[in-house]
Amino acid sequence: MGLKRSFFLLSVSCLSAALLLTFGIYFICGKIAERYPHGGVAISYDGTMTKLEEPTPEQEKFLSLLGRIQTAAMLIVPVSGLGLAGILFYQLKLKKPIAILKTGIVRIQMHDLDFVIPEVSSDELGQLCAAFETMRGELLRTNQELWRQAEERRRLNAAFAHNLRNPVTVLKGTVKLLRRSSGLGGEEAQALERLETYTLRIEQYVEAMSSIQRLEQMPVCKKPVDLSLLQSELEETGKLLAPSHRVRVLVEDDFALDISAQDDGTVQLDHGLFLTAAENLIGNAARFAEEELTISLVRKGNVLILVVEDDGPGYPAALLQNGPRPFAKMSGDAVHFGMGLYSGMLLCMKHGGTLTLQNGTERGASATASFAV
Repeated sequence: MGLKRSFFLLSVSCLSAALLLTFGIYFICGKIAERYPHGGVAISYDGTMTKLEEPTPEQEKFLSLLGRIQTAAMLIVPVSGLGLAGILFYQLKLKKPIAILKTGIVRIQMHDLDFVIPEVSSDELGQLCAAFETMRGELLRTNQELWRQAEERRRLNAAFAHNLRNPVTVLKGTVKLLRRSSGLGGEEAQALERLETYTLRIEQYVEAMSSIQRLEQMPVCKKPVDLSLLQSELEETGKLLAPSHRVRVLVEDDFALDISAQDDGTVQLDHGLFLTAAENLIGNAARFAEEELTISLVRKGNVLILVVEDDGPGYPAALLQNGPRPFAKMSGDAVHFGMGLYSGMLLCMKHGGTLTLQNGTERGASATASFAV
């Protein structure tokens, strides 16, 4: 039975029963009241007037109580009947489907699709449960297909990188043997140098593919990390990766050592993952900076924000529009493949954060990495 028809029948049935109960209460109270004297005067057909017995004070109170019961029954019982109809409608038609749908939503939010949503009835909510089950099945098939494609891509990348290592090793050995030999002319020496350059580039390409494979499979292990330790490590990393530039490390007051007793000066962070992302961003900024590099560390609530700024020419428009991509060329440098920013983005995403790139008003660029702590 549909929801509209069910609610109509329940409402009519409960209201009819309530009206019958109201009439019964009114009738019973009236019959009881007839047993007691009401006072007044009785006039017969011949005009004779007879004074009736007056009720005692106790009887008057009891008769007044019966009247109030009749009035209350006419007001309360019909309203209670409609309320009972709503309760029965919820218990019989709504409670079970709603509980099933809520449970299904919670499990889907937890990325658990290994369950079945039963069709509890043939009414509208039963049809909704059936549609929800269809959606769950489609989500499960889609996730399985995406997982299969991701696994195939990982296996293809791993096989491709592995199969390229042997040819690259042979090419490197051949180049070394040719360099040891004598009698190479100008054109032969240039060709050998070009061969060595592109062999090195292929080797770095293979290593970049392998590093992406490892980053995607890297687990996130959060542990308490002292904030002052992060500050000193950022200063050291900046000096090592940008020795010819001025490096400034800025930390907000909340990260100072004299913070309040309510904060122990630590964050829940994957230390190695954070340092790897910071090294990638600082190394990328050091390549394009001209004189100065600024590293800022900020905590806002449950988010740790790392900002790396340089005074270089800024990011290309295509990079800002499309975001970091593996093997995307940002300059004429044949050694780098744009892997620093892409690796940093992967690490931020694995740690529940994001990576945002932007250029300054006139010159310079900044990379903002966030980490959920």
